[in-house]
Amino acid sequence: MPVAKSRRKKETVTFPLSVFETADTKEDLEDWLLSQNPEFIKRMRKARQEDTRGKGKSWETLKKEYGNR
Repeated sequence: MPVAKSRRKKETVTFPLSVFETADTKEDLEDWLLSQNPEFIKRMRKARQEDTRGKGKSWETLKKEYGNR
């Protein structure tokens, strides 16, 4: 039986030239992309508010919930 090829939608990501020229690593580019994502920023602000109110989870609790993945 022939194996079906994955039909993956090709997407284009654009960066300002200044960001591309000053990025030292791929992670720097990923950080910049995240900093431009309104949904990510919203989630991080909510997490920060919960943390400052003492509603955050400890590292030990997170390790128990998610294990070593």
